[in-house]
Amino acid sequence: MEKQEVLSKVPEVTLLFWVIKILATTLGETGGDAVSMSMHLGYLVGSGIFLVIFIIAVSIQIAAEKFHPILYWTTIVATTTVGTTLADFADRSLGIGYAGGTTILFALLIASLFIWHRTMGSISVDTVSSPKSEMFYWVTIMFSQTLGTALGDWTADTANLGYGGGAIVFGVMLMIISAAYFWTHISRTALFWAAFILTRPLGAVVGDFLDKPVSHGGLALSRYSASAALIALILFFIFFFSHKPAARAH
Repeated sequence: MEKQEVLSKVPEVTLLFWVIKILATTLGETGGDAVSMSMHLGYLVGSGIFLVIFIIAVSIQIAAEKFHPILYWTTIVATTTVGTTLADFADRSLGIGYAGGTTILFALLIASLFIWHRTMGSISVDTVSSPKSEMFYWVTIMFSQTLGTALGDWTADTANLGYGGGAIVFGVMLMIISAAYFWTHISRTALFWAAFILTRPLGAVVGDFLDKPVSHGGLALSRYSASAALIALILFFIFFFSHKPAARAH
């Protein structure tokens, strides 16, 4: 009997994927700040709200029988918003600081990838087709999104590069990874996760640039209107462009 093929539950990694990913991470920054700061709920309450949304979204995503673009990107946005508020809570409310928060989250991310690889034998996205692999996938993503927030804030604030400088730094790093993808034989899986991690701090500094006060180097746009515009753009790319699941996993 011919072995049955199982479709991956995550999208094919194309330029469209990265465009939506950057928009989603930027939305995570503006949306997270809107709840924790504009609504004056604080980082702890904001983290609690987004953590519940994240758990619900991941549960539905894992229970789904096949890849659904809306469901997948909703879950990604949930990881970016909870990542924003969790990082801000650790960095600011707990007083760990950007350096401490970044170091802890980086260690958690590496540990998650290591355990995932030891358990499943691969951390490639085209193997994400079972509940166990999906669980590892989403936990790893949540750590990467939270790390990205702390790293973006650290670069823009502590390193005194500002939001524009931070965007340039992470943009150049992503260009280097793209060049490595096309012109080297470096592991495609390693390059994917490096790019995935770096798109989050890029989104963090872009989101801060949109909604932070002019005196702090931002455009002082409303967090609500910026978030609404980003949601509209994400929906546009989801509904008007074709989405396929990643290469089939056997």
